[in-house]
Amino acid sequence: MRRLLTIAALLLLAPFAHAQIHTDDAPTIIEGPQAEGHPPAHPASQPALMDNDTVLRMAKAGLSEDLIVQTINTQPGKYDLSADAVIALKQAGLSETVMNAMFARNRHQITPVKPEPIEISPVNEPGVYYKDRSGNWILMDAEIVHTRSGGWLKNTLSDGIIKTDMNGVVNGPESALVLPRPIEFLIYAPEGVTAAEYDLLLFRLNGKDREFRTLPGGVIHSTGGAKRDEQPFKPVRIAPRTWTFTLDRNTPGGEYGILPPGTGNITNGGKIYTFAIVEDK
Repeated sequence: MRRLLTIAALLLLAPFAHAQIHTDDAPTIIEGPQAEGHPPAHPASQPALMDNDTVLRMAKAGLSEDLIVQTINTQPGKYDLSADAVIALKQAGLSETVMNAMFARNRHQITPVKPEPIEISPVNEPGVYYKDRSGNWILMDAEIVHTRSGGWLKNTLSDGIIKTDMNGVVNGPESALVLPRPIEFLIYAPEGVTAAEYDLLLFRLNGKDREFRTLPGGVIHSTGGAKRDEQPFKPVRIAPRTWTFTLDRNTPGGEYGILPPGTGNITNGGKIYTFAIVEDK
C-alpha cells in the first residue's frame, strides 16, 4: 500500500518536474533581439589597416594591378616604405605602379591637402580704382569720350579683316585727378571681360582737348598706320573679374586714360577713366 502511494505521488508531480524554479535573484536582462540558440553578437570591429603584407597577399592571389591600386587608394593603410622594405617589395614581384600608390597614400595621410582659399574681390562695383595713401581702393571718375569727324584710319590685318583706328577726344586739357608715383590700380571688369581688353593711353594735348589714337575694343594691335598712344601695362589677376597693375616711378609724366573695351563705347560717346602724373620738380 505504501508503495502504491509513492508511485501515485510521483505521477502527480511529473508535470512540474521541468517548471522554472523562482529565486529572489533579479533576472539577467539582455538587450536587443536574440536569435534562438545563438549568443549575443559582439560589436562590429574596425577594419584592420592595410600594410605591406596585405598588398603582397593581394598580388600573390592574382588580383589585377588596377584593383590593388584602387584598394590602396580607398582603404585605410600604413605602409613601411623604407629602403629595405621597398627592395623586399620589388624582389617579391610588386610593380612600381603599386608601390607608387603606397607612397602616395602615405603622403596623403601625412600631409593633408589644404582647401583652396576663396578669392573675393576687394571691391564690388565694376570700374577702375586707384589705391590712396591709406591703402583704400578709390573708384575713379570717368570722363566722356568723343570722336573726331574724319578721324578714321583703316588698317588691314593679315586675316584680311578691316579694322579701324579711332581718334578719341576728351574735353579739357587736363584731368582733375593727379596721382603721385608709384600708382597701384585695380580693374574690376564686367562679367565676361578681362583686363587685357582695357587700354592704358597717354593723351596728346591739342589746344584745349586731350586726344588719343587706338584700336578700340581690345583687339590685337596691328603694326601699320599712324603711331598709336597705347602704353604697356601688366595686369595680374587677384580674384574673379579683378586685376591689379602698378605704374612705377619711371613712368613719364603726362595726361593718361584707362579705356574700357567695346567699340560701341567710343562711337556712341563712351567713357574713359582719366588721371595725370606731374613730373617731379
